[in-house]
Amino acid sequence: MSEYIHKTHNGTVLLYHLVFPAKYRRAVFDDRVDEVLKEVCLEISERYQLKFLEIVTDKDHVHFVVQSVPTYSVTRMVSILKSITAREIFRRCPHVKKTLWGGEF
Repeated sequence: MSEYIHKTHNGTVLLYHLVFPAKYRRAVFDDRVDEVLKEVCLEISERYQLKFLEIVTDKDHVHFVVQSVPTYSVTRMVSILKSITAREIFRRCPHVKKTLWGGEF
């Protein structure tokens, strides 16, 4: 399923299963938002040494299976994912911001 990430002195396999529901459990993940989410995750993986093994969306939440390096804590990784994906989805899909009332994802 996953491979070791090799650095200078170590090899690691850190896998995280993260579930992010939308605010108020609103059904905001349509085909366009799903496409944008996957594009943004590819950009994040290039920049932050994260490998997305699975990205699965339902109508009101998204599941990530992420492989990471030990330099990022779980809280740092979650804050990176939530902030960048929310900002880009709001920018590329403005209808989502209207659906979520105050514009918080």
